[in-house]
Formats: sequence, structure tokens, C-alpha cells
Amino acid sequence: MGKFRAPCLFVLLSLAVLVTARPKAGPEQKCKSGPVDLVFLIDSSRSVRPHEFETMRKFMIDILDTLDIGLNATRVGVVQYSSQVRSEFSLKTHAKLDSMVKGINQIIPLAQGTMTGLAIRYVMNEAFTAAAGDRPKVPNVAVIVTDGRPQDRVAEVAAEAREKGIEIYAVGVARADMTSLRAMASPPFEDHVFLVESFDLIHQFGLQFQDKLCGMDLCLESDHGCEHICESSPGSYQCLCLPGYTLNEDGKTCTAIDLCAEGKHNCEQICVSSPGSFTCDCNKGYKLNDDKRSCSTIDLCAEGKHDCDQICISAPGVFSCDCNEGYTLSEDKKTCTPIDLCAEGKHDCEQICISAPGVFSCDCNKGFKLNQDKKTCTNMDMCNTVEHGCEHQCVNTPGSYYCVCPEGQLLQEDGKSCGTCKSANIDLVLLIDGSKSVRPQNFELVKKFVNQVVDSLDVSAHGTRVGLVQYSSRVRTEFSLNTFHTAEEIKAAVMKVDYMEKGTMTGLALKHMLENSFSEAEGARPASRNIPRVGLVFTDGRSQDDITEYAKKAKEAGITMYAVGVGKAVEDELREIASDPVEKHFYYTTDFSAISTIAENLKLNVCPEESLGEIEVKDPCACESLVEFQQATMSSLEQITQKLAGMTVRLEQLENQLLSRK
Repeated sequence: MGKFRAPCLFVLLSLAVLVTARPKAGPEQKCKSGPVDLVFLIDSSRSVRPHEFETMRKFMIDILDTLDIGLNATRVGVVQYSSQVRSEFSLKTHAKLDSMVKGINQIIPLAQGTMTGLAIRYVMNEAFTAAAGDRPKVPNVAVIVTDGRPQDRVAEVAAEAREKGIEIYAVGVARADMTSLRAMASPPFEDHVFLVESFDLIHQFGLQFQDKLCGMDLCLESDHGCEHICESSPGSYQCLCLPGYTLNEDGKTCTAIDLCAEGKHNCEQICVSSPGSFTCDCNKGYKLNDDKRSCSTIDLCAEGKHDCDQICISAPGVFSCDCNEGYTLSEDKKTCTPIDLCAEGKHDCEQICISAPGVFSCDCNKGFKLNQDKKTCTNMDMCNTVEHGCEHQCVNTPGSYYCVCPEGQLLQEDGKSCGTCKSANIDLVLLIDGSKSVRPQNFELVKKFVNQVVDSLDVSAHGTRVGLVQYSSRVRTEFSLNTFHTAEEIKAAVMKVDYMEKGTMTGLALKHMLENSFSEAEGARPASRNIPRVGLVFTDGRSQDDITEYAKKAKEAGITMYAVGVGKAVEDELREIASDPVEKHFYYTTDFSAISTIAENLKLNVCPEESLGEIEVKDPCACESLVEFQQATMSSLEQITQKLAGMTVRLEQLENQLLSRK
């Protein structure tokens, strides 16, 4: 209902005046004030006597007689109230004055109390709704006629109704309370509050508004709907259009007059329409002459009116495109594509051809340099020109190099470092017992044991990786496999580990190692690379949880398990943790002072023949020894071959230097 207000608009309704002061208005005399939704709210309490109610009935009929009644003009509804509220007819019930008058004459008074606030709320929530015939963008007007003081609160509900856009006129008769009338009515009160001495005088207030209603500027006070111009006249208005427009049949909207479409122009080529007028223009390739009507051909290339990528060739009103040297015209006849002599094989570069539109230049691969002919390449000594990183010796080859190691050592997987064997890389996770039975001074010995183990390893990002987990009643990763990449970093981190104390949950620690420590997220290398995974459990007592499940799962997952026990460690549990053969993966000592001896014998990632406690005396004539001898011999031959290749290359370099000096 949020509609605009039509000031005074319809008090005019009170215009019943027409009855006492003037003859009844005929159809041609009715004041056309524009569409309005009007609801009468009449007091039919017991204090209103029958003859007074008849006077009020006649009052409403006389007002309606002055209005332009209709579904598209003024709509009227009537609600009576006393102790209850009753709608006599809604805004959409009657479309003609005769049926509306008949409905008013059939009203039977309620003759009870005076619940004016209840009646206003009904009008706001029920009478002015779309279901009851209320129209959008049409003013809502309520005329309240009462003869007494309300028996309920009216100020709040009246304010709410006004807030929703309802313009309220309060007409008091005889015993009506002026304070209540002002609480109900819309401002200004001098236009919306009326008090007369008796029902016989109720029509006296209407005459002063008759002239206001019919003399009102409907262009300003109503939603006239004119698209361009509204022209007001007494009691009415008409719509007009701006110059160059014509009024449509609806009498409100306007349509532009298109002189081009009607052929009312003298343009030679193009007519551009505007409302009621036109201008001339020319086709592409032409320009408008000074007469603003005729056209002349233009040089599209000179004026930049073309879409050639490179060269524009002009003709009167048209153009064609061409390309610069080194380019060819594309199929669209506009854009140009560079001629790639390298891609077409039209070059004499020995190694690398670098293309530019229609031309090329030569370059060489890594390890070679371009000769003075700018086409051929000469091998460079890579060992002397790059940081090769070879630990022992760099051997140059055409465009590249390789590393060799001294006799008795083998080239490692990184292709640069040397070692006694190639099987020295593992992923090692140590699980150390941090329970309260270990005690702080012994825990320091455990950390030294860990660092002793680390000293025996070839630690690097590409070599052996080490992770450390401490456990007691819970499990804590001290650092993962990818945290540190040098033995010094690891040993420093080990010495900073804090002692946890509390229980001994070895099974929980094994589960953590299997599910987390050996995951790629924590630095374990993919299983596809076949890097051995080794787990070492160090404990001093019986586990407080079951170890069977995850000790088995760890070994099934391919993890080589070592078990080291001290003091009260249970041998059966250590054997269950250790991999087969158990004797080579299980260690025990009675006190912590002896664990350094275990560390000396526990070499986890060196070649098998270097592991103490694992050396077997073999028959020199046995088949296995012969195979080992053969393998060792082949390894030595391989090293000799590599050295000979290096010497050969070096001799070639010296020979080339001697020839160049000649």
C-alpha cells in the first residue's frame, strides 16, 4: 500500500455540499479528479440514533454523486463499526453509482460500542488490499465519521496507517472528541479534521472543498501517466508530445516521427533518423560533401579506414592488403604471417636455427660454440667451462661430460660423488622410548646412541634420509624424513629433543610410523624407486598396548625392522618387532651404558661386507665366492675403462692444441 498521498484530494469527498448548496451534478458536471480508492469508515454505535444514521447514509450518497465512479476512476468501499467491524462492500464490489447507492441503503446499524482503533486496523489490513480491489499507484483515502470518544487506542494504529500511505480524514459530530480526531487524521489538521454540532449539519463542511477538488492541478496531484508533457485543465488534463513525436492512441505515450522511414529526406546514400528530423551520411569509402546531402569517394588507406595488417593498397572507395618482405598474406587477405625459414628447412645451420620473419641466424647446442662462419659449431671443453660437480675427475665428451672415481670406489646414483658401494641409500625412521622408566640421564644416552647411528650413515637429500619419533603414552614426530639433509643438522636437532616421560605405547608408535612417518608427505621416497625403508625401535620396557598387529603390518609393507632393547625390555616383544632373520635385527643390553657398543655394530646402510656381526667365512672355492670374485673383477674393469676413455679424450685435446699452434 505504499502509495503517494493526494493532499486534500478527497476530503473533497465531503463534497456533499453539493447537496445543500447546488443542484445535483449530472454526468457531464462530475468533477474528474483522477483515480482514487476511497473507503468510508462510519460509526454505527448505539449513541448514533436511527434518524442520525439515515442522515449519515444520505451524506455518503450525496458525496458519491459528485464523483466519477468506475473501476478505472474512483472506487468506493464502506465499512461500519461499533464493538465489531463489518465490511458492507469492498473497493471492487460496485462499478456503477446506482448499485453502490443501493448497497448503502441496505446497511443495518450494529448499535454497540465504539472501537475506532479496531476499525482503522481493519481498513489498513483488509480494505486497502489487492484482494479487496486496492490498486497500485492510486491514492488511498479513508473518511472516518464518528459521534463519540473511542473506547480503544487510536493514535498508534492511525500513525501506522498513515505510514503505509493512507490519507485519513476525521469527521466528528456532536459528542466527538477533538483530541481523538486529531490523533487519527493526516496533517495538516486544518484540512483533515472537521467537527460539527449535529448530524443535520454534517454536510456544511463539504462546500469549501468542492472548489479545491475541481480546481486542483491533476498534472501535479495525480499519477497522470503522460510520457512527455501533461497539460492541466479544470478537473482534467491531457497529454502532449515533444517536437518530433506524435501521440499514440492510448493518449499518453509518444512515438518518434521517422522522416527517413517515411522517405521524407534528400540524402544521397544514408539517412540517419532522429525524432522529427534527419541527418545524412555516406557508405564506407565515401565522405559527406559540404551540402550535407551528397557523397564523394575517399582514399580509405590514407584516412586509415582499413583493416590491413601491414600494407594497404587503395582504390576509389575500396582497398586491398599486402605484406612486408619476410611475411606472407594469410587466407583472410588482411593479416600477415612471418615466413619461418627454419621451419621450412631453408637454412644451413649445423645445429640450431633461430628464425625471424624472412631471415634466420644460427646457434649451437650446450657444450658447443659458434664458429666464425656463423653456421658451424665446435665442441667446448665442458669440464673447464661449467661447474660439473665431479667429486674426483671430470671427463669431457662432445657437448657434455661425465664423472669418474678413483680405483676402489664406484660412482654413486647422483653421477658425481664416489663411494665403496652403490647400496648406501635408505629411508630410516628411529622410534625412541621416552617413557618415565628411561629417566632423564639415560634419555641423554639414548640421544647419543641416535647420533652414533647417524654418524655411520651417508646423509643427504639424495642419499640416506633420517626421521625421529619419540613415544610414551602418546606419539610425537620430532622431525620427519624431509626435515634435515645433513648429519650435522640431524645431530643438532636430536640433542634438542625434550624428554616426554609417562607410559610405553610401543604399538601406537609402530602404527604412527607405518601410517605417517613412511608417507611421501613426510619425505619417504616413492616405493617405485626401491629405496630401502628401515625402522629402528629403541625401548627399555614392556609395551602397555598390543604390538602384534602393527609390527606385522610394518614388515608386510616392506619395512626392515630393527629392535634394540635395554634393561627391562621384553625379549619376546623385541623378537616380534624384528625382521627375519631375527638374530641379525635384534639387539639387547642390560644397561644404558652399553648401548654405544650396539651402535658401533649397527650399520644400517653400508655394504653388507662392512657390517660387523654379519661377516661370514666362506669357502674360496665355493660357487658364491667365484661369483663375487667375478663381480668384483668386472667392477674394476669398468673403472679402468672409464679412466682409459678419459685419457683418450685428454690426448685428443692436447693433439688439437698442438695442431692449432702450427
